[in-house]
Amino acid sequence: MGAWQRMTGMKTLQGKRILITREKSQAKEFARLIEKYKGIPIEVPLLHITCRNIIKKTKVELQTFDWIFFTSAHGVHCFFNQFKGNQFIQTLFATVGHKTEKALKEYGYKASFIPTTYNAEVMADEFFKRYPEADNILLVRGNISRQVLVNELTDRKRTFETIVVYDTKAYTNMKETLLHVLEEKKLDYVTFTSPSTVKTFMEMIEGHPTLQEFLTIPAVCIGTTTEKAAIKFQCKRTIVPEMFTIESMVEKLIEMETCN
Repeated sequence: MGAWQRMTGMKTLQGKRILITREKSQAKEFARLIEKYKGIPIEVPLLHITCRNIIKKTKVELQTFDWIFFTSAHGVHCFFNQFKGNQFIQTLFATVGHKTEKALKEYGYKASFIPTTYNAEVMADEFFKRYPEADNILLVRGNISRQVLVNELTDRKRTFETIVVYDTKAYTNMKETLLHVLEEKKLDYVTFTSPSTVKTFMEMIEGHPTLQEFLTIPAVCIGTTTEKAAIKFQCKRTIVPEMFTIESMVEKLIEMETCN
């Protein structure tokens, strides 16, 4: 039995109210995990993600790439929903983490590379340490994906192309719900799983009379990039797990509740 199973088998989240802000299709898994350990998940999805219809627009010859990089499960699903008829016999795949690789496996492929830490900076560094001659790369992206990999490949003078397969937009209809939850629910924690959720959250609460009170709610961030966004917007307390996964976020919360 691993440390996670031993610890969570003995401790719970003790009825703590935890706000989930991630996109709706991914929020349910997070909510079930919180409920499993006796927490109270409150789902207010702040982002809306839609796949682009790009088959007729793209001129990319997909089978000619040596590597295809995926930095999110959404990218995997939107890519293969568009190009599921293509056969990638010689192509190698890199994914930012195991959840993204899990999505890739649904289409019959596996990742040849996954970084030890699930972010673009580590992905680029570790990838080129392992494959220093790698070239001819396709980056599968969303409309607001960070430029880290683009910049890295440009600096290294590699041959690459990018393809945007999905759009991430603020779910503006949730603003009233979010404010109501913040005003009435007496939250113990708010969770952020991307810088985009942080930005949208802050835009929705901007100008509220009790804005500073909202910013005192402990913000559990999936990784250091998301934490930087939260600090930029003056969150008073941020919490980051060692591994950048929702399981580790819950583990970190249980650990904190155990220590209190």
